[in-house]
Amino acid sequence: MFFSAKNKGYFVEQNDQAFLLARTSAPAAPLVIEAMRECPLGDDAALEEAIRQVQPKKSPSGYLNAVCGVYPGKRLLRRATLELKRVKEPGYLTEVLTSQFRIEPDKFLINVLNAPDGTDFDVAKAQQKEALFCGLPADDIVAIQDALLAQGIYPERLELGSVAMLGAVVDYLTFKKSKTPTLVLEIGTDTTHSFIVSAAGVDASRPIPQGLESMLPVVQKELGLKDEESARKLFFSNTFDFTGMGPLLVRRLLKELQSSIGFYEVQTGQSVGQVLCPLLPPKLAWLDTTIAASLSVSSLKPDLGPWLQSRNITLADGVPAGGLDLRWLGLLGLMATYNSATVPHAVPAEKKA
Repeated sequence: MFFSAKNKGYFVEQNDQAFLLARTSAPAAPLVIEAMRECPLGDDAALEEAIRQVQPKKSPSGYLNAVCGVYPGKRLLRRATLELKRVKEPGYLTEVLTSQFRIEPDKFLINVLNAPDGTDFDVAKAQQKEALFCGLPADDIVAIQDALLAQGIYPERLELGSVAMLGAVVDYLTFKKSKTPTLVLEIGTDTTHSFIVSAAGVDASRPIPQGLESMLPVVQKELGLKDEESARKLFFSNTFDFTGMGPLLVRRLLKELQSSIGFYEVQTGQSVGQVLCPLLPPKLAWLDTTIAASLSVSSLKPDLGPWLQSRNITLADGVPAGGLDLRWLGLLGLMATYNSATVPHAVPAEKKA
């Protein structure tokens, strides 16, 4: 079949573990997902091949022009309750960023959304006090764009993958008519970004300074390994069953999660009933089950096919069913077009001149 890049859509996600790429029949829904590829982070040859498979015929520029979702380590995605009486005061939002989130606002690109529906927060018309602050350091935007360009990817739009991910989860819960508050955990290398979401939006957020690396000393100690590097190689391989050791590995993380959940449940009177860990690679999927069991909640296993159909997104015959794996949720969130502002939408970064 003759391949034409004209009017195709390209989507790329870069997280702590992998690159995910997709080609679609159109830039926006309704669309058909024609190809999906994955390659490990740091393998330039594999990424080059994945790009070639997704885009057999190079664009005139030589780049894969794509909508890109990224998860920078210093990303900001925090919910805050604002004082509506003070919202119009010059410097009030800057004060919130400084006092509550401990960041230097002048070094960040920030967008503020209404937490329940994801619409842009309008200072002049502010009627909703629950806000979602989204952003990342300006220097990181430049570094990320430079790195993507060096790898043959031109970010037509650069978005926080976390926001696209949460938008997809909220919309999925709405689609399923689920009223169960859900704990969404983005477990990264050094940090776990914890969110409590429901069909009503993002209800709570908190970064926890513990990720996969914090589990390695426990692996080293429990297995009597000589150093953390040996523990790292074993942990990220598929040669050892860590499920029995799981509760020990997540014990410190669980203490923080239980504190957050307890506060949320006291404040709202609602109980968190399920957990979702969308960024885990397949070999670490057991962590999702371990955390759910330790918190005495269920593990959410989304059936993404019907939800995608509701968003006018379908899979081509040649795309394997595995393409609907939970790990693709953030990338699918980049593709989805919502009929109304019912979910947090991704924050575009400024493109380089």
